[in-house]
Amino acid sequence: MEIIRRQKKQGYEHPYVPELKELYRQGRISRRTFLRNAALLGVSVASASAFLAACTTQAVPTVAPTSPPPTMPPTPTAVPTATPVPAPVVKRGGVMRFAQRVPGIDHPARFSWGDESEICRFSIQYLTYTDRNNITVPYLLEKWEASEDLKTWTLFMRQGVKWTTGETFGADDVIFTMNEWLNPDVGSSMLGLFSNLSAANVEKVDDYTVKLYLDSPTVAVPENLYHYPGHVLDHRTFEGNWLDNPVGTGPFIMKEWSVGERAVLEARKDGLYWENGADGKPLPYLDGITAIDLGGDETARVSALRDGTIDMIVLMGVGYQVAKELTGVTIDPVTTAMAPVLRVRVDVEPWTDPRVRKALKLCQQRQKILDLAYFGEGMIGGDFHVAPVQPEYCPMDPFPYDPEQAKALLAEAGYPNGIDTTLTVGTGWADYVSFAEILKEGAAPAGIRININAIPNDSYWDVWTTCEMGITGWGHRPLAIMTLPLAYVCDAEGVPVSWNESGWCDEEFSQLLDQAVGTLDIEERRDLMCQIQTIQKERGSVLIPFWKNQWFVFNPKFKGIQAHPAQYMDELRFVWLDA
Repeated sequence: MEIIRRQKKQGYEHPYVPELKELYRQGRISRRTFLRNAALLGVSVASASAFLAACTTQAVPTVAPTSPPPTMPPTPTAVPTATPVPAPVVKRGGVMRFAQRVPGIDHPARFSWGDESEICRFSIQYLTYTDRNNITVPYLLEKWEASEDLKTWTLFMRQGVKWTTGETFGADDVIFTMNEWLNPDVGSSMLGLFSNLSAANVEKVDDYTVKLYLDSPTVAVPENLYHYPGHVLDHRTFEGNWLDNPVGTGPFIMKEWSVGERAVLEARKDGLYWENGADGKPLPYLDGITAIDLGGDETARVSALRDGTIDMIVLMGVGYQVAKELTGVTIDPVTTAMAPVLRVRVDVEPWTDPRVRKALKLCQQRQKILDLAYFGEGMIGGDFHVAPVQPEYCPMDPFPYDPEQAKALLAEAGYPNGIDTTLTVGTGWADYVSFAEILKEGAAPAGIRININAIPNDSYWDVWTTCEMGITGWGHRPLAIMTLPLAYVCDAEGVPVSWNESGWCDEEFSQLLDQAVGTLDIEERRDLMCQIQTIQKERGSVLIPFWKNQWFVFNPKFKGIQAHPAQYMDELRFVWLDA
């Protein structure tokens, strides 16, 4: 305790930080894991980097990799910074065009897919930012502090931030935004991430400080604040539809939003944006950015890049196979926690029986699915929604392909003649359709007869939570303890949460997950995750045959672009045109 008292005199440090440092000194956690957890606990990047630099003169044992596994492509080892620093000499001016769906939107807190938030994030920002290495750092926050029991979080606003109206950003905006998240009538998925927080327990300490009093301990508050519907709103101007009055704290101002066509943003020229570039002047370097809606066909996007219609695209699978043959482009890859998730409705026969669900899992030829559906560009999954790039990941072998055992399980469950089922999939997702076709072929010897119901993508979203079987694309999140509460739990009355598309609720799973969400100790949390993964693998409702890689492909005249595993492009504010 004396050590902690001395540290608090010099500046707040969470009581777990000394133990975290000792784990690193002993070689029991990796550099990446230390950085992520130190940042989560409010340690500045500068302080964490200084500690790591001091450790380089000591003999730190090599950590046996637990996440990511040996088969994962190498991760950049450079220490991430809260404000990426571009090259010493930059140029200002120019417009960047990128391919991006431009959907209809209204309330940012209601965003359900990354496409909706991707363009808005250039104007309305977040309290925190999780970078390509899964390290979360302050953004509109200056810092945060967590109590020892992880139930009280103090958020310190960055001072000097101005809205595009010229008004000052502060605690009132954060409280207003959180009240929107926590209002059930708004229908925000942020409510699921902050289910242990009520509006009455969001306290304004002063104009730049807010305290959150959680009902239960939560380790992932900083990561949750960067969930894509978490845009911070101006309490003075927002009235339900952001496009009616697109006020933001960001470096760009929304000038046009034409659904299905394009969105046009222009650089702020008021000199009030809070971040400066390498030349000492407010960002951004570019004069503007334009999102052009080319639909969901990745080959069409590649053609547009080749023809010079656009300057950048984000690709997965099919598009990358075409793009890598292009000359005169730069390709930046990144590994992700994105996956095609096949789920069954556990309230529909025969999927009420976990033996039938396991039988289906045994019909996956995982490597074949990855190779043919996604060109081998990813990592094998094990039917639990925890990816190797996430720090809690517990290495675990997936079920092998075994149609004979699957057939035996079906007979044991009362289906000796097999079953007939319908799998619904969106025709616009070529990798999902291929996954469905390969699964159908592999399941036939087990007596599982699959009828593929291929429908337009837009129609899929009308039935994604109700069809008997469906394949849904789930996006990247830095922590598994963010994804699992969104998709695989029920509320206090036993009703599945809004994004629980399979309706699966498991009491033991939920209890362990509650413990994991509130467990700071890395090794204890990983032990819990091993149990959680085992439950979902054995009796859960989903098939996850692989995790996706993805690529940012762009004209090399644009400098400073880095791929992000969630496709986020916040850092375009640091990009410049060298032409």
